[in-house]
Amino acid sequence: MVVKIEVFTSPTCPYCPMAIEVVDEAKKDLGDVLEVETVDIMQDREKAVNYGLMAVPAIAMNGVVKFVGAPSKEELMQAIKEELNE
Repeated sequence: MVVKIEVFTSPTCPYCPMAIEVVDEAKKDLGDVLEVETVDIMQDREKAVNYGLMAVPAIAMNGVVKFVGAPSKEELMQAIKEELNE
């Protein structure tokens, strides 16, 4: 199974680089288990609206928003593990 992660960011967001870094670390650890897409909400507002996002950074997994704000690596890895077990 592959977990699709979408990281919603904005160029003006001071916390977005932390969220991207945590997802990148998870991708390095897990490799092909993760499919990662970074979404700039300024360029793809429609996708952000479809998810009902009110703040960034936000992280969705398999089409469901799991985090608003930058999670720790441990929190992200636990959420990925839960997705893989569903």
